[in-house]
Amino acid sequence: GVSFLYSIYCLYKESDMHYLESAAMILTLITVGKTLEAYSKGKTTTALKGLMDLTPKTAIVLEGDIEVTKPVSELNVGDIFLLRPGMSVPVDGVVLEGNSALNVSALTGESIPVDKTAGDEVVGGTINTFGFLKCRVTRTGSDTTLAKIIQMVSEASATKAPIAKIADRVAGGFVPVVLISSLITALLWIIFRGDVVFGMERAITVLVISCPCALGLATPVAIMVGTGVGAKHGILYKNASALENAGRASIVVLDKTGTVTTGTPTVTNILCDGNKNDLLSIAYALEAKSDHPLAKAVNSYAKEKDIPLSEVTDFENLSGNGLKGKIGNNLYYAGKESYAASLVGREVLLEFEERHFVFRLLEEGKTPIFFAKENELLGAIFVADELKPEAHEAIEELKEMGLSVVMLTGDNEKTANAIGEKAGVTKIISDVLPDEKDAVIQRLQKKGKVIMVGDGINDAPALTRADTGFAIGAGTDIAMDAADVVLVNSKLSDVPAAIRLSKNVILNIHENMFWAFIYNIIGIPLAAGIFLHDTGFALPPMFGAAAMSLSSFFVVMNALKLTLLRIHKESKKTKEKTVTKTLTINGMMCPNCERHVKEALEKLEGVTAVTKVSHEEHVAVIEVESEISEATLDAAVSDAGYEFVSVK
Repeated sequence: GVSFLYSIYCLYKESDMHYLESAAMILTLITVGKTLEAYSKGKTTTALKGLMDLTPKTAIVLEGDIEVTKPVSELNVGDIFLLRPGMSVPVDGVVLEGNSALNVSALTGESIPVDKTAGDEVVGGTINTFGFLKCRVTRTGSDTTLAKIIQMVSEASATKAPIAKIADRVAGGFVPVVLISSLITALLWIIFRGDVVFGMERAITVLVISCPCALGLATPVAIMVGTGVGAKHGILYKNASALENAGRASIVVLDKTGTVTTGTPTVTNILCDGNKNDLLSIAYALEAKSDHPLAKAVNSYAKEKDIPLSEVTDFENLSGNGLKGKIGNNLYYAGKESYAASLVGREVLLEFEERHFVFRLLEEGKTPIFFAKENELLGAIFVADELKPEAHEAIEELKEMGLSVVMLTGDNEKTANAIGEKAGVTKIISDVLPDEKDAVIQRLQKKGKVIMVGDGINDAPALTRADTGFAIGAGTDIAMDAADVVLVNSKLSDVPAAIRLSKNVILNIHENMFWAFIYNIIGIPLAAGIFLHDTGFALPPMFGAAAMSLSSFFVVMNALKLTLLRIHKESKKTKEKTVTKTLTINGMMCPNCERHVKEALEKLEGVTAVTKVSHEEHVAVIEVESEISEATLDAAVSDAGYEFVSVK
């Protein structure tokens, strides 16, 4: 305003000295900065809509012997409702009759459906996969688990803190100080020199050179460049607050299923006395007729191995136990441990020669499916959710950055501890429901700023509650809506990359603020004419305007340094020594067998060397530069015609 009014005065006096461009530039640059910050918005409310859509609008209620379709809002505690395959559970309840498996991943994150029978609880929003269930309502309306999740997402959204506007806070004190300094400068020169024009020039030069353009741009320009760099690498920050808070975090909480692990059950081990492909053929024939998710894992594995599909007759789905059917003239069974034990009349786990290996698989949380022919146990196929290839290295990188890493999951303690040990996580919290996840995040926030990384609907409350929520890109839309940062490539290695980028953006903002202050500390005394008596030099107003423009230019160029940042750390696979693994293999009889095994293992991606193969010791020693699953090693050895037993 002062610059503009004085410029009008100079024009009226037909003077060449005016500062209209400075007045325009000040308003333009500050407006640009404010506009960029205006796009920093809070969390969207679509996460709430997605949660609400989980619950069906109607339910099949049993009134006497008559089935009646009623709105879910009209259900009362004690009502009896029915669940057929594919139906969503309308409210919380308890099973009265029937056997099935519920897909509970939306609420607990557990990838493997949970078997349900009489006496077991069911939760609204979960999905009945294949069986028939008759249930009694135990909770309705706002008392249901899903309703409480919705309430928590809403409350957490309302309590999120906005980005700390550093430039605004500084400018709040900076501007009044400059205005007062400018007024004092004018008064002093007028009083001691008696020159009103010279005093006004000094005052305006102080105002122009100390324009807070550089301060106003320091934060939004760095954030704008940082978000662009992140987007280039598949890391999407939804707002400036997310970009700032990610770098200030001290605790990273990781969901297990779909984040640390792949989220899809796969076959990991096949144990039998005979040929594994023969057992897999029987398993494929039986499981191909089943809708159970574990069956899908077996079927997918069999298809990968090009196992032919045999015809099954007299097939029967034994609810709560397993399957049975005829292949040729023989009757085969598939099911859980207790069912298999009842068929053979003894403890099935003790039937295996490598008992210690079987129990180790169980300790790792792997789920076995047992197969029998009449009363003869044929073997077992183990299914589990495998660790993501980059998980261990990403977690180690987070630790090296000084962050505390916690794994939070709804899975059971045994499975969680097994995955945590493989991934390198020492702090594990298991058996946690969504409302408990939210409570855990609040508890951890007392120790520092928290990042939550997840991919499921069940993670939405925790993602919203955390200081910064990271959603894996391949996860649910609800998780991505609730999160502050979306990792498009679904890689856990992008978590440390996003944090590293955030830290560098914060550092860049501090650098911008430093240089903006240094510029003012040097420029304002020159503009005020403090050194006029000693040097005879006083900064001309036009030079002040140029210096002000250059300061803004310098801040922008400093922010552009971020485009050169390498946010992904060089992989340890390329610079660290390899890991040695020892495989126990049966079936090798001669040096020719050793050659076959060696060739099979050398073809595997990640194997850098096969240092030893001995048919006498029944072992093969390999060096690997990346994590290789037991299923991959098993497949390579089996394809070569030999029996994989274990790996250490």
